[in-house]
Amino acid sequence: MRSSATMRFFFAALLSEFSFPSFAVAASVGETTGFTGPMIAGIPVEFILFAAVLFFIAFVHVNTMATAVTGAVAISLYKLFFSPFAEGAGTGGLTGHFAHEWVMLGNLLALLLGFALLARHFEKSGIPAVLPKYMPDDWKGGFMLLVAVFVMSSFLDNIAAAMIGGAVAHTVFRGKVHIGYLASIVAASNAGGAGSVVGDTTTTMMWIAGVAPLQVFHAYAAASVALLITAIPASLQQHAYSPIAKDAAPAAGIDGVRVGIVAFILISAISTNLVLNLNFKPLLELFPFLGLAVWLAILLSAPLRRPDWNELPGALRGSIFLLSLVWCASMMPVEKLPAASWQNALSLGFVSAIFDNIPLTALALKQGGFDWGFLAYAVGFGGSMIWFGSSAGVALSNMYPEAKSVTRWLVHGWHVALAYVVGFFVMLFLMGWHPGSQLRGSIQPAAESDPAAVESRTTTLQMGGGSGLKMPGSSATGLKLHGLN
Repeated sequence: MRSSATMRFFFAALLSEFSFPSFAVAASVGETTGFTGPMIAGIPVEFILFAAVLFFIAFVHVNTMATAVTGAVAISLYKLFFSPFAEGAGTGGLTGHFAHEWVMLGNLLALLLGFALLARHFEKSGIPAVLPKYMPDDWKGGFMLLVAVFVMSSFLDNIAAAMIGGAVAHTVFRGKVHIGYLASIVAASNAGGAGSVVGDTTTTMMWIAGVAPLQVFHAYAAASVALLITAIPASLQQHAYSPIAKDAAPAAGIDGVRVGIVAFILISAISTNLVLNLNFKPLLELFPFLGLAVWLAILLSAPLRRPDWNELPGALRGSIFLLSLVWCASMMPVEKLPAASWQNALSLGFVSAIFDNIPLTALALKQGGFDWGFLAYAVGFGGSMIWFGSSAGVALSNMYPEAKSVTRWLVHGWHVALAYVVGFFVMLFLMGWHPGSQLRGSIQPAAESDPAAVESRTTTLQMGGGSGLKMPGSSATGLKLHGLN
């Protein structure tokens, strides 16, 4: 009972200290930048509704998908009749908002469903069944699997890496996978993608916006440390809960055709991502080509080995849940983030555990002034701290429904939050905070050597116990939640 109460307090503190202060302050400052919706105690009603949705998902034992969908519908109707969208008010604003978001939502839906089928292809390929021959039969076997997920995620989508890791774990641990280990699989997949512009949606967004790949690569200084801190205790947890199978199944063999199908699907996704980013960036905002590439590969290979279509209903329920939360987050009237600093980058990691990291990244790119490696690590790895904080977590929880508990995830996956903080400060100590390239269209920060300029461009607002957050106060910024253009 004490652990449960502690986790509830932690989540409430997390929400109030890292979500509402930053975003409510931004919205309050945004009163001069065009936000005209109703507020309660200076907080837009949208935030209160979204907080209620998150609270019910986290701590009330109801159907999570139904809660998320109901919340998305309720907030949409509220915005439609009482508060404007970023694109305008009424039906025109709703239509414009959907037109702005549908490509991202379509890609996410296609990838979640497609990679669910890919994971089953991989599980049936026989590779997980023969792996025990080559893995240590103590806790180091689980550790090796987490390292493999980390490496895979550096060049695969983190959803695919997490689901492949989950498929292997299901076999080598005989279907008994500890919640702490599941949290570490998600953390490893998010950590592996943090320093690679093709390893995570957020880093790919940075690449599209003009951030050079080397400007996010140093995120691995934090991600590698975080991997060690979460992987070692998680592997010990798993070994005590259900040790790795010592021997491969007697009839275990590798289905080369299925291995080829898995490779074909992954190569299709990676090559499409690279080709579009390098040569046809404008097309990325017009159609969900990445998801289309994955599904074309699945359908083209279907005559060789039938996909396990029975996986789709469960994956669809999880996908609808995540898309509903992403849709809710996209409607929040966030105009700007706190001023770029390592302290606020650290805070964004906690925010990303409950607030979708895609709009957070879009805001940061528009605002400018961040060290992009720190930002990539924060918004990428930070979402691992709660099961619905990242698409990889939602995808893996579809495979392991017992993981859909915030309390259990925080209690058993305590090492993920610790790993995030320690990794961040190790990178800060080793690399220092160095703002990256100023992107076209982003706000030019005032020179620190000119106190008058800084004072004129910032408004310090006191929150809670008197701590101040410095927020951009200029009404001419015109920041939007959804725009990189």
